[in-house]
Amino acid sequence: MEQRNTPQRQAILKQLQGRTDHPTAETLYAELKPAWPHLSLGTVYRNLAQLCRNGQARKVLGDIGADRYDPNTMEHHHMTCLHCGGMCDVPSPIAGVRGAENFRGEIQSMEIRFTGICPACKMKERAAKTTDTHRVQNILFSEGEEL
Repeated sequence: MEQRNTPQRQAILKQLQGRTDHPTAETLYAELKPAWPHLSLGTVYRNLAQLCRNGQARKVLGDIGADRYDPNTMEHHHMTCLHCGGMCDVPSPIAGVRGAENFRGEIQSMEIRFTGICPACKMKERAAKTTDTHRVQNILFSEGEEL
């Protein structure tokens, strides 16, 4: 059965395309609702599922909370940030998995999920350390005094 390409599905896909923040269905719904007052959360979920089946998006299981959606369908992995809870892409340098060649089934995809600190939080952390260092230096060596 052929699926219609509805205006709602087009709007959801447009809202998702080009994003790297891996939004949840709820996030997309909240963003689209002002322009689409009759849109329901169920419609967003159903259309995201169809976009995933069509290969136009992929569902990423979230470590914290709801599933997220990624318009990047190329082979890559994800990391959940321990500071902000956000998710970012991690390039896929791994060509295969040791032992997979002996698996008698059919592996169709692979994803490794990392946890750590995302680039944005790492930059904030570095900036805070630099600011703290300057603040301490200003206190210790104010007005040219040395200890």
